Amino acid sequence: MSPRKTAVEQSKGVFEVEWPMFGELSRALALKVVRDYDPEVVVGVATAGVVPGAVIAAILDREFHSIIVSRRYQSDSIRDTPAIFGAVPQAVRDRRVLVVDETCESGATMRLAVSAIVNAGAAEVRTAVAFKTGAFEPDYHALATESTIVLPWDREVLFEGELVPNPLYRETLGG
Repeated sequence: MSPRKTAVEQSKGVFEVEWPMFGELSRALALKVVRDYDPEVVVGVATAGVVPGAVIAAILDREFHSIIVSRRYQSDSIRDTPAIFGAVPQAVRDRRVLVVDETCESGATMRLAVSAIVNAGAAEVRTAVAFKTGAFEPDYHALATESTIVLPWDREVLFEGELVPNPLYRETLGG
């Protein structure tokens, strides 16, 4: 008998992203951005947005920084609002900035990152995500889907010296 899935997982499905697909999506996203915008700095939203942000910065040959925006969890189903941890990179002042995250559903994390970067003096800020998963409209996205996204770097975690399936995705992936 397979593990019971939530109603959201049953209706929207699961999209497991492999490394080659992630690379192609990052390439496509970088091309979308460069056709319309010339960022001077790329800022990845830590933690998961750092990977696509760094890849896009490398493809565009732009300076890369990160910003830590995180949510604290009260329980498995209740999330607090996101908060900025640490300082906004000073390199954003008076420059065109592209803020990158891996996914974007409600936009709360992205709006907070953009606000912090604007408050730090950026000349212009635009947003990009690998996966648009909800109502929020970033300036650029590689793929829109309502599926639960499982990224290659999230699939497994190190536990007692061994790579094991990530417990956060155990039910989602049927493991």
